[in-house]
Amino acid sequence: MSEAALDEQLRTDIQRSGYYPDLVSDALSTALAGESLAAYVVHHEATFERDELRRHVTVLALTPTRLIVGHTDEHPADETHPTPTATASTEAVRIERVDSVVVTRVVGEPARHQPGGAASEVVLTIGWGAVSRIDLEPATCGDPSCEADHGYTGTSSNDDLSLRVSEVADGAEVVAQALAFAAALSHATAARLR
Repeated sequence: MSEAALDEQLRTDIQRSGYYPDLVSDALSTALAGESLAAYVVHHEATFERDELRRHVTVLALTPTRLIVGHTDEHPADETHPTPTATASTEAVRIERVDSVVVTRVVGEPARHQPGGAASEVVLTIGWGAVSRIDLEPATCGDPSCEADHGYTGTSSNDDLSLRVSEVADGAEVVAQALAFAAALSHATAARLR
C-alpha cells in the first residue's frame, strides 16, 4: 500500500472509531511530525464505570524511525469541569529503544490452523523500558518440610504497553491489523540489529 493510501486508511479508521476523530488525528499528526507512516493499528475501547460509559482510543503508528503511541480518553463533567473534557497524549519512542515485542495469538481449532491463518484474539505487548514490572514470590528450597526463610525470587519485565483485540469485540479486520502492525514493528526492531 502506498504511503498516501496508508495515511488515508488511518484517517478513515480513526473516523470509523467515532471517538473525537479530529482530536485523535490532530494529536497523532503532531507526533508524526511529517514522518512517513509504515504501519498502524487503531483500537477503540468502551468500558462502563458505574452508570457511565467511558471511551478510550489507542493509536499505534510506526514510522521508519519511531513508534508513536497515542491515547485519548474522555472525562465526564464534574464539579471542577462543568462540561465533558478529553485528553489526548502521544509518546514517540525511537525504534532502537524498543526491546521487546510480544505477540499472543488465540486461535480456535489449533489442529486445523494454517500458516498465516486468522486469530480470534491478539494481545500485543511492547516494552521500551519506560515501565518495568516485578513479580515476586517466596523462594523455596524444594524440601516440603523446610521452614527456613529463603527470601524471594521473581522476574522483572518491561510492560510499557499491552493492547488486546478480539474478533468478537473489535472485528476480524482490527485483529488482522494488530498482527500486521506487530509484524512490521518486529521487522523494524530486527532491522536495527543487522
